[in-house]
Amino acid sequence: MGAISRRTLLGASAAALSFGGLVSACTSDGTQQAATGSAAASPGAGVKQVVVTMTVNSEPEAGFDPLFSWGCGEHVHEPLIQSTLINTDLELGFVNDLATGYEVSADGMAWTFTLRDGVRFTDGEKLTAKDVAFTINGIINSEAAQADLSSIREAVASDDSTVVLHMTHPDNTILYTLAVVGIVPAHAYDQDYGRNPIGSGRYRLEQWDRGQQVILTANPDYYGPAPKVGRVVVLFMSEDASLAAAAAGQVDVAYTSATLAGQAPAGFTLFSAKTVDSRGISLPSIPAGATKESYPAGNNVTSDLALRQAMNSAVDRDRMIEHVLNGHGTAAFSVGDALPWASADMKVSSNIERARQVLADGGWTVGSDGIMTKDGLRAAFDLYYASSDSVRQALAADFADQMRQIGIEVSPKGASWDDIYPNQYSSPVLWGWGSNSPVELYQLTHSKGWGNYACYDNAEIDAHLDQARAARTVENSYEPYRKAQWDEATQTGVAPQGASTWVWLANIDHLYFQRDGITIAQQKPHPHGHGWSLVNNVDQWDV
Repeated sequence: MGAISRRTLLGASAAALSFGGLVSACTSDGTQQAATGSAAASPGAGVKQVVVTMTVNSEPEAGFDPLFSWGCGEHVHEPLIQSTLINTDLELGFVNDLATGYEVSADGMAWTFTLRDGVRFTDGEKLTAKDVAFTINGIINSEAAQADLSSIREAVASDDSTVVLHMTHPDNTILYTLAVVGIVPAHAYDQDYGRNPIGSGRYRLEQWDRGQQVILTANPDYYGPAPKVGRVVVLFMSEDASLAAAAAGQVDVAYTSATLAGQAPAGFTLFSAKTVDSRGISLPSIPAGATKESYPAGNNVTSDLALRQAMNSAVDRDRMIEHVLNGHGTAAFSVGDALPWASADMKVSSNIERARQVLADGGWTVGSDGIMTKDGLRAAFDLYYASSDSVRQALAADFADQMRQIGIEVSPKGASWDDIYPNQYSSPVLWGWGSNSPVELYQLTHSKGWGNYACYDNAEIDAHLDQARAARTVENSYEPYRKAQWDEATQTGVAPQGASTWVWLANIDHLYFQRDGITIAQQKPHPHGHGWSLVNNVDQWDV
């Protein structure tokens, strides 16, 4: 998605110098020694440490505060420092964490969570249901919170071990959000909490050098299994600096991209994490002249159904993956491919001839310049993408080249997010999305969804989506979600053969250089955001 905030990447040489005194190198027994004698980078005797690089924009600008964006927002991940009520396993099923169990009322209007006993914050105070209620109510009442718990009216602690969530409407998707919302202490939460967080999670914040690094150490009072990795150092650096740090033997795991993936330094191998980090193009489906959120809405070219369907048929996703991603990705057909609520009907094979026939049947003819025309309108439009993202730039250029084959003129237009947002409802935009939750499918598809950039409005599809969200179990939500994508009985949905409101392109693999001797634990599918998801289970790594 468009970032809440985008930050300028550090230059490779400057970043390498900045981190030279902070990172550490591994010894043969799996522990760490400081590369330059830095006390900050030196673990205690016998403590196993791992040093990981992340993108510069992975650093939480508001600190480690779940009431802002830590764990939620654009880069969804487990909060590590704080515990969560529940969690998800490798198959994305729900498992208990702070909660020992939960139940939902018959009408879906109340969720009751029972908490485990004996959990304490790192300041020694006991964690109770009051802290859970305080956290959830704080998110509900905060305009700055990026966790969406808006369907909860109020959280009430009925006793020390029971919290009840009273709903404004039934919504099972809150479970996915609660799985990444860290619980903060009501007694110790203040405006400085993000810099000095107190939690009950697997790790504590030892040190944060803003713009440089974060150091986490194992919480000795954690109620679960003791982490195998006692200390985690996260360095924020540019892509080139990340490669240089790995080549210098200063880090254990270094993020990289498809363009650099073939340059693994000696002693490192490439680790690839499969993702639901999707790139796709929104297609405004109404004519120009409308407004949405005070912005212009609608596009006379992409509002033509035949043209949207033809583009979905023409695009060769496999070619994009090979040409742009160097093979490090998979074809994308929806937001959330391969997740339980995905629909097989979203898949479409590349077929240029079929695309041309769809255009012809829709009344489009070839103009004198080779571009399709209809009623005096040329099949031409701007495609916006974030100019700071080289992958999106390359995808946009490749898409434009492919569309030229069927007589559609696409003009890639790199811009800042501040310039993109005013055009998000009136021009196609190349977005990044992806979550281990059906929330995005709902919001990008429902007529009232905050991500309905296509401005699509269909009562039948809305009904399927609302039914899915209101189901008493997430398992019962899968089929209505699929029907919102394509309902064979009614021949409706946003699938390529239907409303075709998006052209989905590719799921981006998250790539890392992994030092020999490090075993990264099996990963859940990574959501959008090349960063903290990797260390969701760092406590289980072998180093």
